[in-house]
Amino acid sequence: MTGADAIIKSLQKEGVEYVFGYPGVAICPFYNSILGSGIRTVLVRQEQNAAHEASGYARISGKVGVAVVTSGPGATNLITGIATAFADSIPLVCITGQVESTIMGSDGFQEADISGACESFVKYSYIVRNPQDIPRIVKEAFHIASTGRKGPVLIDIPHDVQMARIERFDYPETVNLRTYKPTVEGHAVQIRKVKQELKRCKRPLVCAGGGVHLSGACEGIRTFIEKYNIPIVTTMMGLGAVPTDHPLCFGMVGNNGRPYGNRAMKEADMVIMVGARVADRSIREPDLVMEDTVLAHIDVDPAEIGKNAGPTIPLVGDIEHIFREFNREDLQEDFSDWANTLAGYREDFYARLAEEKAEQTEKAGMIHPADFVRMLSRSMEDDAVYVADVGQNQLWSCQNVIMREGRFLTSGGMGTMGYAVPAALGAKLAAPDRQVVAVCGDGGFQMNMMELATICQYEVPVKIAVLRNNTLGLVRQHQHFAYKDRYSMVDLTGSPNLEKIAEAYSIPYLHIGRASEAEAVIGEFLAGDRTVLLEVEIDPDATV
Repeated sequence: MTGADAIIKSLQKEGVEYVFGYPGVAICPFYNSILGSGIRTVLVRQEQNAAHEASGYARISGKVGVAVVTSGPGATNLITGIATAFADSIPLVCITGQVESTIMGSDGFQEADISGACESFVKYSYIVRNPQDIPRIVKEAFHIASTGRKGPVLIDIPHDVQMARIERFDYPETVNLRTYKPTVEGHAVQIRKVKQELKRCKRPLVCAGGGVHLSGACEGIRTFIEKYNIPIVTTMMGLGAVPTDHPLCFGMVGNNGRPYGNRAMKEADMVIMVGARVADRSIREPDLVMEDTVLAHIDVDPAEIGKNAGPTIPLVGDIEHIFREFNREDLQEDFSDWANTLAGYREDFYARLAEEKAEQTEKAGMIHPADFVRMLSRSMEDDAVYVADVGQNQLWSCQNVIMREGRFLTSGGMGTMGYAVPAALGAKLAAPDRQVVAVCGDGGFQMNMMELATICQYEVPVKIAVLRNNTLGLVRQHQHFAYKDRYSMVDLTGSPNLEKIAEAYSIPYLHIGRASEAEAVIGEFLAGDRTVLLEVEIDPDATV
């Protein structure tokens, strides 16, 4: 058995179904050994997309995504995808080929210190020197990626180590890392303190972040809020933790959140922050917002607790385990009056919004992107996966998407344009029976539209909607407000004819030019399990 054979056998032991990647000489032993293994390979068209596709797969399957690329530019192209996964705590194992170990450090052809380059974007990294270590390293990599605060792990393997013979293959049954012992069970004393504060407070609020999805705690949190009628808000990454039309759900908070959700944060006398880092996009001035408020911060990563806001009750542990404990007993509390107050704020907001909408005249009859998102998501299947790209389209999506039992995916922490199409491809491979829709701007779509070839090659039926305004919308919006309409580097003149692009890939194309067309075209777009490219023309002056 060679080192490359040992990698493949280790991946089989971990139950890996898909490997997303791009070959090169330094990783060819791996791709030679994978033939006949039963592990399916997906050839991306640019290495960054290998990580994005593995990310979409991981987020929907609940498994570790695997990306495998070659050395040098193959590995460096992967970095943005690794950083994107790290920012959102997505479990990946990224394997990179490396030059011969005898020439490492001599600036050999296609040599790059990928381990050093990724140091700040991975949970851990390995450089394999001894082929006999491969089973242990792969076992540890999957364990580290999928436990505690999840995230990407890098394994860099020189070409000669892949080719070398190993004496025996002994895959470990367990992992015991002396310096890595993530906490799962929440501390009983801290759990009791949260319950005591709930008995004392009058206006509690749950704020759910992306960690709720990562821990599989959505059902536990829904049981908790419904038991006591506690209102809930979410961060961008927490969208879908409960259905967006749930009577206790008051939308997304933060810079681009709903006013009634942010008002709930300010008026609450107790906030239970769950799986959220309390970053600037969610809460701009956390110390001010949390003034005179009891903050119970629950996270599996102790480094996040207290980093951006000082908690009254820090509680480290896995969210699913902790809410299982919360739900074991009935505290005999009911916060319906507080929830009804917030419901009034929400009704007032939408009444004012309807008045403002009635006063506006849509430019040339174009559909407003917020209306499009609502119409699209309302028409999607209940368990559909909605993947938003980055830019104005992301914010229109976050504010207006209707989530029932499905999932909302996006690049939150890093804000990586071009994420949606490859992530949607990975999500569809993870859940072939679920409807998967990617929503992009015309800027973000052009960053990774080469993945249409991957979609076609592997016959992955993904719905793709492109909001076209011929500009980098969010930057243009910022320049409109901050620089008094001094626009720089935002004009997308020269963009391709998307109908011709669809034709080139033999993909059906649809178009919405006027609001009156939207309902019928959206129905045709979502019909059947086939790839469709939908172009939606929107007003470049539309702002979020």
